[in-house]
Amino acid sequence: MPPVFTGPEAGALPHLPRLPRRLRAAAPSWTETTDVCVIGSGVAGLTCALNLRQAGFHVTVVTKVHIDDGSTRWAQGGVAAVLDPHDTPEAHARDTQIAGVGLCDPAAVDVTVTEGPERIADLIHLGTEFDRDPDGSLQLTREGGHRARRIVHAGGDATGAEIQRALHAAVLRDPWIRIIENAMVLDLLTDARGHAAGVSLHVLGEGVEHGVGGVEARAVVLATGGLGQIFQSTTNPSVSIGDGVALALRAGATVTDLEFVQFHPTSLYVAGVQGLRGRPGASGPGGGTEAGSPELGPDGIPGDRHFQDAHAVRVDQQPLISEALRGEGAYLRDFTGDRFMVGRHELAELAPRDVVAKAITNRMIAEGKPHMWLDARHLGRDMLEHRFPTITASCRAIGVDPVSDMIPVAPAAHYSSGGVRTDLHGRTSVPGLYAAGEAACTGLHGANRLASNSLLEALVFAQRIADDLAERKPSPGVPELPEGEGTVCSTTSRAPLQEAMTKGAGVLRSESSLEATAASLTALGDNVSGRPRPATWEATNLLTVAAAVTAAAHRRRETRGSHWREDHPDAADAWLGHLCLSISSDGELETTWEPIR
Repeated sequence: MPPVFTGPEAGALPHLPRLPRRLRAAAPSWTETTDVCVIGSGVAGLTCALNLRQAGFHVTVVTKVHIDDGSTRWAQGGVAAVLDPHDTPEAHARDTQIAGVGLCDPAAVDVTVTEGPERIADLIHLGTEFDRDPDGSLQLTREGGHRARRIVHAGGDATGAEIQRALHAAVLRDPWIRIIENAMVLDLLTDARGHAAGVSLHVLGEGVEHGVGGVEARAVVLATGGLGQIFQSTTNPSVSIGDGVALALRAGATVTDLEFVQFHPTSLYVAGVQGLRGRPGASGPGGGTEAGSPELGPDGIPGDRHFQDAHAVRVDQQPLISEALRGEGAYLRDFTGDRFMVGRHELAELAPRDVVAKAITNRMIAEGKPHMWLDARHLGRDMLEHRFPTITASCRAIGVDPVSDMIPVAPAAHYSSGGVRTDLHGRTSVPGLYAAGEAACTGLHGANRLASNSLLEALVFAQRIADDLAERKPSPGVPELPEGEGTVCSTTSRAPLQEAMTKGAGVLRSESSLEATAASLTALGDNVSGRPRPATWEATNLLTVAAAVTAAAHRRRETRGSHWREDHPDAADAWLGHLCLSISSDGELETTWEPIR
């Protein structure tokens, strides 16, 4: 029999902090009204805003920093879509479901792979300049888990930046899209029916704190991106702390599949690599292998002493080494020079991300090293500098020239396959509240996102949300003042929270490590002495999301996709289902099990 849970009393959830149902903040001192309020300015948010304008709505886009500071512009690989006449939606669906390890929603997969090509055409119509072959056709590449070339890209490895540029320009051309930058959304406003009626938010100006305000709207779309900042090492920007998931939980919405946090196998290992190759002033872009370079071991790999002497540096965002580099033929090697992915999976370096991340982590543990190596030297200067200019520049910035040097890589938190649960129209369990992009869980990704399906999902569901609102034409409601004072956490909780999550709920997990993480989070949750301001609101959101991820990871006692339990190393059919989480009225996390029908 599959496990059935109805709440905390039904199982062995660890003791977790009591979570707030609202943030402590002043009452809104100003309000403005719009038809739809979109939270977030990445591909999901801006595409949704443009589609809503096509449907005749006035739109307000609220973004935490500047319009271009989200995750979209960091996306390197591209967008997956069936554009080759020899490829089929069925093949794309099959690759997606294999990567999702039995937990993908077939309906979500079908609409995404079927509608995806039209959404690519929409981007091109908006002015997105994808890379093309000499004959003018779109240039397609492969990434991990794909058995066909179906990834469109731009600027070599700057796809996200080009899409963001085109969307930004299109939004600025529309006078009926209002953009509020430097604004942190606090909580959902609801009317007497319990329908979403807007949001409360806090706007910053040139670093000076202003008062809390409100945007009243007929509907709210969460497009706030990921939650990678709950870990110490992540490819996500500093704004990706799970604001949308935390807001949705406080509003009474259901979140699901949060245990499936994808760790990108190959982020650029920054800590401790300064001076790794060459010395300042050595010839070549990265110091090369001229005089002053370290003594090399097997296959050109530096010896151990160069890591012992190096000192770690803290970075809030690890540079990404796109999977597309492996798609073009780069190899993973350990410190002996062995291509350790060969024989582990039929696709070797192009295996699904969870397989590669686990293999790298295991090899790092076995060899006692902080990273492994990515070997792209055989691809040549032209390929690296023209196809992968962003990656090449990132490597050279830390003294590694991929033309002549091995690239140090290690897994880092990259993408959350779970999020605020939605249906096929982007609707959440709270009427009038929608979610799209990484903040949402549409059912497409299952236990592990297939490479380059994220931008595709955002494009498809942004259109579906606009279509649904155009059909429903929701009437405006009158927001009610929230009850209770609310709470906030101390800003001092952020660093220890990230440390606890990385140690106990990161790539490797077990019952004991997750219980230790839960205990750390509970202790941090007891410190609610902070005054209401952006830093304490962020700390509270981090705690809320971290507690939810820990609860889900502790509950799922198997290894599946990007969720790896050392004490339960195999996948089990009994766990073919979804863990849904919500916050009770007294602040307790509740878990409900939904088996796949």
